Amino acid sequence: MMTKLLLAVNRLFPLPVHPFNLQNEGKKSYAMWQYERGENTIAFYRERYTTEEMFRGKTVLDVGCGAAGKTMYYASQGVEKIVGMDIVAHYKDEAEALARELGFADKFEFVVGDAAQTGFPDNTFDTIIMNDAMEHVDRPDLVLAEVRRVLKPGGRLYVNFPPINHPFGAHLSDLIGMPWVHLFFSEDTLIAAYKELCKTVPDGADRIAFRISKNEQGKEYFSYINHMTIKRFDGLRANAGMKQVYYREVPLRGFLTPLAKCPGLKECFVKMVVCVFEKE
Repeated sequence: MMTKLLLAVNRLFPLPVHPFNLQNEGKKSYAMWQYERGENTIAFYRERYTTEEMFRGKTVLDVGCGAAGKTMYYASQGVEKIVGMDIVAHYKDEAEALARELGFADKFEFVVGDAAQTGFPDNTFDTIIMNDAMEHVDRPDLVLAEVRRVLKPGGRLYVNFPPINHPFGAHLSDLIGMPWVHLFFSEDTLIAAYKELCKTVPDGADRIAFRISKNEQGKEYFSYINHMTIKRFDGLRANAGMKQVYYREVPLRGFLTPLAKCPGLKECFVKMVVCVFEKE
């Protein structure tokens, strides 16, 4: 009953532009979509830092790079060396192809791996960026500890993420356009509806495998998000072991700023949490 209701309500809402759908329609690859949006991924940092400060002449790690299109944009800003790391192995070929196409193959390396155990030596990177990655990692506390280890003294970690109660914080907007859908329907209902909608797209099985897993009891759950809230991140940043040099909570819209500052409501009205750490 609830699944049918969700599917019916969902038809009332248009889908936001999503790279999975653009790729299916043959309009552009995921990697190219990321590359074209590269500047947007650092827009909030640029209120305090220049792209030169972030990238020029730097050794950079892009955590949760996806198909590394955004990594290529960072490479275009004059990096000395840049590594894109993602746990999804099949992005590697697409990323390396784009690096060759754009002329960054000599500066770029794609590493398939877990950001909580990178395998890099201590003090390797000048800049580490986690754009839309903090809400996906299994153990964000371990990731922050690992990032601290591989950052050089004086190096900076740039983090931005949408909190889970963002209108599309469920990360299902490739097929579900209803805002705040995860606040109105249970995870079981969301899973059932999403799997039903996946029947309408040619890569539906891949999308299900990407987003849904089973726990030890055999129950399905959305394994690609960790339900990161602003409150939870407050605890993480307080124990990050690095100096916080910039922090901002960006409202969904300017006129919603009062709601985005209200302790009881801001989890739903903050579009992006932006934080910069520096290793001392």
